[in-house]
Amino acid sequence: MNYEDEHCWYRSRFDLGAMAAKISLMVICMVMVAIANLGWAVPEAQAVAYEKQTLYGTDFSGQDLRDSNFTLATIRACDFSQANLKGVQLFRTKFKNVNLEGADLSFATLDSALFLESNLKNAILEGAFAYNSEFRNTNIEGADFTDIFLSDDTLSDLCEVASGTNPITGNNTRETLGCDYL
Repeated sequence: MNYEDEHCWYRSRFDLGAMAAKISLMVICMVMVAIANLGWAVPEAQAVAYEKQTLYGTDFSGQDLRDSNFTLATIRACDFSQANLKGVQLFRTKFKNVNLEGADLSFATLDSALFLESNLKNAILEGAFAYNSEFRNTNIEGADFTDIFLSDDTLSDLCEVASGTNPITGNNTRETLGCDYL
């Protein structure tokens, strides 16, 4: 074997190694894309449509229901404790004996919603739109109403029973309602 033959053999062996590295890199990238497309990453919330439905005794506790729609629904004896309800549509929804303790209702639409004998203890309602909503015999201890939009009558009624501090946000319920400025 002469020098040129040895050099050619060495170069072709080097080229094969580089090509194998490139192919391996491509395979790894393709596997990563396939994993991402299969949803093996952190799942996003799936918005659900419950508008105009009657829900009785359903357990939604701890569920991620972001951006779901409960418009005009009647909800009785259901458990939404610790649920993520950010941005949920609850326009003219009727709640009776519903547990919303520790639920996050930030930026939810609660306009004209009716809460009867329900539990909003330690709930977060920051930035929610709740004009014309009513809260009758509803526990709001520790609820955070920061930047919520309420009618003056509802605000006055809530201030009569407001107490506690939200354990997540650290905000005092009376302060978030602005009760001292009425």
